[in-house]
Amino acid sequence: MRRISLRNGNGNGIPFISFFADSAITVRTCSSCHYCNKSIPVKDKIGVNSSNLDDAVTLFHQMVTMKPLPSLVDFSKLFSNMINMKHYSAVVSLFREMQTMGIPINGFILNIVINSNYLIHRVDCVFSVLPIYLKNGIPFDVVTFTTLIRGLFGENKVKDAVELFKNLLRKIVTYAPVMNGLSKRGHTQKTSSLLRLMEQGNPEPNIYIYNIVIDALCKDGNLDAAINILNGMKQKDIHPDILTYSSLIDGLCKLGQWEKPDVHIFNILIDGLCKEGKVEDAEEVMKHSEKGIEPNIISYTILINGYCKKKKVDEAMQLFCEISQKGSKPNVVTYNTILQGLFKVGRIGHAKKFFAEMLSAGFISDFYTHGIVLNGYFKYGLVEEVLSLFNKLEGKRENTDIELYNIVINGLYNNGKLDEARAIFEKLSLIGLLPNARTYNKMIHGFCLEGLLDEANDMLRKMEENGYLPSVFTYNVFVQGFLRCSKITELTTFMTEMTGRGFSFDATTTELLVNVLRESPSVLDMILNLHSKIMK
Repeated sequence: MRRISLRNGNGNGIPFISFFADSAITVRTCSSCHYCNKSIPVKDKIGVNSSNLDDAVTLFHQMVTMKPLPSLVDFSKLFSNMINMKHYSAVVSLFREMQTMGIPINGFILNIVINSNYLIHRVDCVFSVLPIYLKNGIPFDVVTFTTLIRGLFGENKVKDAVELFKNLLRKIVTYAPVMNGLSKRGHTQKTSSLLRLMEQGNPEPNIYIYNIVIDALCKDGNLDAAINILNGMKQKDIHPDILTYSSLIDGLCKLGQWEKPDVHIFNILIDGLCKEGKVEDAEEVMKHSEKGIEPNIISYTILINGYCKKKKVDEAMQLFCEISQKGSKPNVVTYNTILQGLFKVGRIGHAKKFFAEMLSAGFISDFYTHGIVLNGYFKYGLVEEVLSLFNKLEGKRENTDIELYNIVINGLYNNGKLDEARAIFEKLSLIGLLPNARTYNKMIHGFCLEGLLDEANDMLRKMEENGYLPSVFTYNVFVQGFLRCSKITELTTFMTEMTGRGFSFDATTTELLVNVLRESPSVLDMILNLHSKIMK
């Protein structure tokens, strides 16, 4: 693509044409009061870049005398650029010249003319263009209808706009300007009625339509109705966006019965956006706090959590730093959220430093904090760091309940430290802690992974002696262990007992069984024979 500036010989001409070379067209460049002829190749489009109306009109007159005529695309491009220069009346005038000269027209040019009449507030002239569509067999389109309706609303002719709407094809883009025009002029009830009409027929309303109605209701102070529509949207799986929540926030702020809007409801709206992954939108909504709602530490923590879940830890940290500047103070939940986010993206060094800063700031880490740190260390194989922290916690007796031990036992098994896990389990009775079902299942799982099925059976007996029944997880772990060790007799016994208790194989067990049968089809016959003997 080449852009060519047309100038006269002394270099004082005005560039006004951009084009693509193919066919030839003769135009003149403006210089003071003289023109010079130049032959210019044109491929598909002609565009006016100058703000000089005379240049555009001169080009039009050059075009209409050409043989053959330039395409309608060229005329459309010329008119569009004249609209960009805000020469609306000139577009209408040149269009009339085209009609007088019998130059063909199309729907795109007619829409440009309708829009030009609308922009100079000549709605009467807008409707005078309609017969031209019919005379030339050009169908009306949605752009035509929308411009007509918008023009009527612009002249405050609400009844005429609604009447026209009733007689037009009911496209969703036609509903939108009607409903928008009604709502802006305070006709909220009519806007709501149109929404109900759409919900009953075709087309169904989209988020743009819902936002118009919700905004109108909120401006009228009818927040209950707006929230009901919001709930209806969610049931139809239409997700609210920032405009939806912004309208609701504005509605909260304008309620006269509240001296200060409820930050709890504000947080619910923020949380809703974050759960849908629209964290950036949620942060934009928070900026509405200047209108009367002051975000609290819960508001910031919700946003921080949203960013962390999307692995945007830098944005989360930036919000964390802003908390004190806004007059709030982070709490232990805020610190826990940041810690989890740092471990999630593998920034171990930052996580260690942040944990240390949390403790130095005087915050007392709770069970959740320790769980996040321990699981984070285990995830990246930092077993020594885990045992170091765990020994400190044991020494201080801080949050050393059975669930913390479960985290350590499970992490040790996952990192191949079976002996260390068993040692910690055996220590439980010495410190007066009783294992729970999760503890037993983790031990059984570890033994089965190592092929120590006798030890796993012993642990199962201890589990039942202490009042904990095996779960579907327990049975699947055993079946997987028997499959790995090719112990078909024990496998069949467990399968029969498992079926009797209403349990079924999980995906891991099923995949493992299929692999075993693929390699040794005779195993299936052995299972069936043993099963039939047991059932006798």
